[in-house]
Amino acid sequence: MATIVHFELPSSDVDRAKGFWGGVFGWKFGGMTEPFVYLMTEGEEPVGAIFQSDEAGSGPIVYMATDDIDATLAKVGEQGGEAGEKQPIPGTGWFARCKDTEGNSFSLFQGDESVPGEF
Repeated sequence: MATIVHFELPSSDVDRAKGFWGGVFGWKFGGMTEPFVYLMTEGEEPVGAIFQSDEAGSGPIVYMATDDIDATLAKVGEQGGEAGEKQPIPGTGWFARCKDTEGNSFSLFQGDESVPGEF
């Protein structure tokens, strides 16, 4: 069973998106502005984020948890989907962007606090 652990909302105007989602659902945001803007919902489960993107309007990106991202990426390919390369989130874990057989985008996430590096 896959659990949705995170979602992202690509935005061409982060302040406008923050105002919209805060106005509709009362969401509060915190996060970072350097080296890039990534504003995360506070007190919500699953946690969501707004970020600056040229892909605004493409729909939310949903992250599903996995205990073994490498094995899950292999299964995505075996089932006819597209599996991207896993990428580090320093001190947090790994993620990878994928597509299902219908072209729908989704992402995988594996928690691992030992992932080295900094933002």
